[in-house]
Amino acid sequence: MTGATAAAQTPGPVPESLQRVLELPGQRGLMRVIDAMRGVPGPFTTDGCSGGLSAGWALLSDVVPGFTDAYAHRPPWETCCIAHDRAYHVAGGAREAEQGYAARLAADMALRACVAATPATEGAGSPSGTAPPYADLADAMFGAVRLGGGPCSGLPWRWGYGFAPCIPELP
Repeated sequence: MTGATAAAQTPGPVPESLQRVLELPGQRGLMRVIDAMRGVPGPFTTDGCSGGLSAGWALLSDVVPGFTDAYAHRPPWETCCIAHDRAYHVAGGAREAEQGYAARLAADMALRACVAATPATEGAGSPSGTAPPYADLADAMFGAVRLGGGPCSGLPWRWGYGFAPCIPELP
C-alpha cells in the first residue's frame, strides 16, 4: 500500500478508538435532538468550504490580477465541500450514535479523497512525479473537520448542523 493510499484509509493522527470515545457522547446528544425533531432538519445551507477557504479564494480572485483567469472564482474542490456539508447537515441520516460516528468518519474521509482527487487547474499543476496538487490541502482539511466538526460543539459547521443545537450526553 502506498503512503497516499494508506493516508486515504486512516482516520488521522489521533487513534480511531480515542476519537470514538471522545465523540460518542456528542453523537448520543445529537440523536436525542434528532429524535425530538422527528428526523426532520432545517433547510440546507452551505458556505462552500468552511474556515474561510471559499471566501478567501473569492477574495483573491477579486483582488489579484489574473487569478480568476488562471484558477476560477471558486475553489476547484468546492463541490467536495458542498457534498460534505450535505452529509453534515443531516448527520449522515444516522439515527443511532454509533451509526452517526461511522457516517461522520465516512463523510470526512470522502471529503479528503475528493479534494485530493481534484484535477489541477491550469497554472496549478504539480511537477511530474510529485504528489497530486491538493493532497496536502486534503489532509489538512480532513484534520480540521475531524477536530472542529464534532456533534454538539455549538459551531455552525458541526455534525448535524441542520438540527437544533445539542448537549453531549454524559457517560
